[in-house]
Amino acid sequence: MAYAYTPFPYSPPPGLTAPEPRHPVVIVGAGPIGLSMAVDLALRGVKSVVLDDNNVVSLGSRAICWANRTLEIFDRLGIGERMLAKGVTWKVGRQFHGDREVYNFDLLPEPGHKYPAFVNLQQYYIEQYLVERAQDFPDLIDLRFLNKVTDHKGHADHVELTIETPDGPYRLETDWYIACDGAGSATRKRMALPFEGQTFDEHFLIADVEMETSPFGNHNTPERWFWFAPPFHNGQSALLHKQPDNIYRIDLQLGPETDPKAEATEEKVVPRVKQMLGDAPFRLDWMSVYKFHCARLEKFVHDRVIFVGDSAHVVSPFGARGGNGGVQDVDNLGWKLAAVVRGEAQPSLIESYDIERGHAADENMRNSARATNFMTPKTPIEALFRDEVLNLAADHPFARKLINSGRLSQPCSLAHSPLQTSGDAPLEPGSALLDAPLRGPAGETWMVQEAQGAFTLLAIGNITPPELPGIARIGINQNVSDYPCFSDPDGYATRRYGSERLYLLRPDGHVCASFDHADSAAIKAAHARATGACS
Repeated sequence: MAYAYTPFPYSPPPGLTAPEPRHPVVIVGAGPIGLSMAVDLALRGVKSVVLDDNNVVSLGSRAICWANRTLEIFDRLGIGERMLAKGVTWKVGRQFHGDREVYNFDLLPEPGHKYPAFVNLQQYYIEQYLVERAQDFPDLIDLRFLNKVTDHKGHADHVELTIETPDGPYRLETDWYIACDGAGSATRKRMALPFEGQTFDEHFLIADVEMETSPFGNHNTPERWFWFAPPFHNGQSALLHKQPDNIYRIDLQLGPETDPKAEATEEKVVPRVKQMLGDAPFRLDWMSVYKFHCARLEKFVHDRVIFVGDSAHVVSPFGARGGNGGVQDVDNLGWKLAAVVRGEAQPSLIESYDIERGHAADENMRNSARATNFMTPKTPIEALFRDEVLNLAADHPFARKLINSGRLSQPCSLAHSPLQTSGDAPLEPGSALLDAPLRGPAGETWMVQEAQGAFTLLAIGNITPPELPGIARIGINQNVSDYPCFSDPDGYATRRYGSERLYLLRPDGHVCASFDHADSAAIKAAHARATGACS
């Protein structure tokens, strides 16, 4: 494969020779979600042990499309700029019916954001960067490779784990067990938790191919190309994405009668790719055959066991809602768990993670199921509807809104959440923050760099935010020495947030309240609500 896999070192854990003290947090799974969780907690001063039964990054590119909001979270975690430098940036998608382009769209039409709409970067790079980032916290993150959890037992105030290593088994205890062990979660299976949803009949082939240039589009301006009924693939659907290292992701619909084992071979895959690419030379780098599956746990929080990412919910890959949703799970849970571990909030705050991210999982599953049904119609009437929509879309804008090849990942609103305080504002409570370029004493910066990670009062214009315990302050278009202030050189912050507003931002960058004047009592009440101190 194009990526050079290097095993991570294994070290015998201390629990093999003597009982370990109880750990505040144990994270099971060192994929993108588990590693992000560990880094998030470390940034908040919380120690964790990360256990993984493997010692290399994931095989194959797997998740590749990282959305704007997820990139902003990765910026806070310390790898966003590295991802941007290595990844392939794109924002334009093109939809085809046969060989005719019927519609194209721009996912980020307005400038003034540090990160683009999407960056394509293989999952193995994300894991590599996160492992290296975790190593920046030797006193807070204990990474243990080739440590396989074989059993766990829940108690009232902790969880006991049994772990197998190359040197034998050992046990440890933790206050909180975070299950980031993927779609096939062994944790979930041991607990016999129902994982309910819908499995779709059609099989899809993923093929990563290496080639110097694509026969489709402009090599220097990567785009997402999706075909309904392409002439090169028996009338089914196809997708093409560019990744770094001249690797292209190809997804081909295979139909419900496919034998996955027979199809996932070079003898089957190479001719299909040649039919698509014509005479363009290529090398097959990785391949897999899968079915669409949408499912979730009824609850993500089970006493001291918390499910995050694919262990809690899975969706089809069209729409890039799997990996992005998992990272946004981390963003939601990290500050809450840290507050509980540090004794700053009651354990009941963790239940809001279940409410908020359960809502997001439902939204992602609805979008995923709708895309699947449009892409793979089940009846002649559904097929007729889809084809007529595609026929109309080239000339009639109303039809374009009905095309669905995967509604691409967007941050979920938390307006429904019990932690939010309702109110009217240009950016409504429950919304994720909107980035904007800023200028401060140290030079150029961005909203996402200044307003994430802690409760923050964002004051715009002639409103002075009060000094309150546990809440940071920043000002836009102000000149005050008591807290950091920035100018809005291009006017994006004012257009997106208003000219005379005060926002209370959560540590995960969501607006939890807004005010048209500085009211200390109201701000304190909104902060208390957002930390679970009142319902």
